[in-house]
Amino acid sequence: MADALDIFKSIEPEILVASFTPEGDVVFRNPAWLAVFGAQDRPWDRLLLDDRQEITQLIREAATGLLSTNQLFLAHLSEREEPLPVLLNILPVHSRTGDDVRISAVLLNGEVLAEPSTWTTSQTVRHRMENLGRMTMGIAHDFNNLLSAMLGHIELLKSTPGGDEGTALQEHLQAIEHAALDGATLVRKIQQYIRQEKQTDYEPLNLPTLIRDCVVLTRPYWYNEPRRQGIAIDIQLELDAVPPIMGAAAELRDVFVNLILNAVQAMPRGGDITIGTLFEPDRGVQVHITDTGTGMTDPVQERIFEPLFSTKGTRGTGMGLSVCYGIIQEHDGTIEVKSRPGFGTTFTLTLPPAAPPLEAPIPEPEAPSGRRVRILVVDDEPMVRTVLSRLLALKGHTVLEASSGAEALSLTESERFDLVFTDQGMPEMSGRQLARALRRRHRNLPILLLTGDTDAGLPDENVTMVMAKPFKLDTLEATIQQLLA
Repeated sequence: MADALDIFKSIEPEILVASFTPEGDVVFRNPAWLAVFGAQDRPWDRLLLDDRQEITQLIREAATGLLSTNQLFLAHLSEREEPLPVLLNILPVHSRTGDDVRISAVLLNGEVLAEPSTWTTSQTVRHRMENLGRMTMGIAHDFNNLLSAMLGHIELLKSTPGGDEGTALQEHLQAIEHAALDGATLVRKIQQYIRQEKQTDYEPLNLPTLIRDCVVLTRPYWYNEPRRQGIAIDIQLELDAVPPIMGAAAELRDVFVNLILNAVQAMPRGGDITIGTLFEPDRGVQVHITDTGTGMTDPVQERIFEPLFSTKGTRGTGMGLSVCYGIIQEHDGTIEVKSRPGFGTTFTLTLPPAAPPLEAPIPEPEAPSGRRVRILVVDDEPMVRTVLSRLLALKGHTVLEASSGAEALSLTESERFDLVFTDQGMPEMSGRQLARALRRRHRNLPILLLTGDTDAGLPDENVTMVMAKPFKLDTLEATIQQLLA
């Protein structure tokens, strides 16, 4: 017999089909039907008594020519704790013999209304990619602004009179540094949003900080793109200090990004979004997200968290708020909505505060004092290689450069190194391939993988540590000393 869970493995629902004689005897059942109702001679054993009587009566009526559609029944499967909702249509099949028309069979078809086990995950990824697609133009706008600021200050530096060099240099360098750091922050938040690594262990989270991150991440969508269309949308933050909660940052980012983007879509003529946090000891940590948009009717509010329910027509998947609801439930929280047509909408999320730690955290040991070492820098980009080498030299390290994995392997045969820094994305030999080759020759050589890739991966038996680009010199130096320790 087909596994009863097989029909939940695909996104598209599989149609259940069975045919009966007008007297109610089974003629045919497809695999999807067998998976739900079983292959036993009595086809309705998995239904409650009332449902058995109801389906038997509907088949009798179909045998007289009556058609019944969208009839809901609950099937009880041993593999599931909850009953399985099944929507069935009961259709009479007419046949003609000469002038005589009679009911020759009763056809039943329908589908399971429970979502597949892979559905929520797949729809979450799809929804996330759609959100990122909407934000692309605004992200490009943000980067162009950052690059314009950096290039502008570089031009000013070139034209600075000799007498003002000291003060002007510091001002321009600070402005360039801030622009670069803002760009790095934006990329990092986008990467975190894309990766969405599933967390099985929750960690203490500061909700106001997480919300600020999501506001920065979605800024291109709620600020840049509307203004390009002549629309003004603003976000007001009223983030009171609240106790930390236990949760998965990646999953909660999904929730807040969805709610912010939904609020923007509810304000086609512009408006305000207010996000606030507060703590009520008898309820928990609360987040309120309010928009001044079109609002919702009571019937829409009642169905807003149902899978596949959407008010956006072909523009919506109907899974965004359903996914949010599931995530908040997994965090032992609640999500509620209050809305009035023409007066906007408020979503209220309530989450339990994290239990206080049983003992004071052990202070981290102080970073070891700096050692001067020999470092091999491997990168196929001359500019990146040169900048990294000069930065390391500022800390007193001796640095040699290699433009490829092959050149690096050759250098390690004739030179001694304490550390190797290698880029990941290089032609002919990637950083991880180089690390594998180096590990065979130098068993204890620390190898640091530097990468700007979104999916950089984790350290393994060859790579000692993975570090994301861009980075600051102090962070780089602390990492070196940590590796040496």
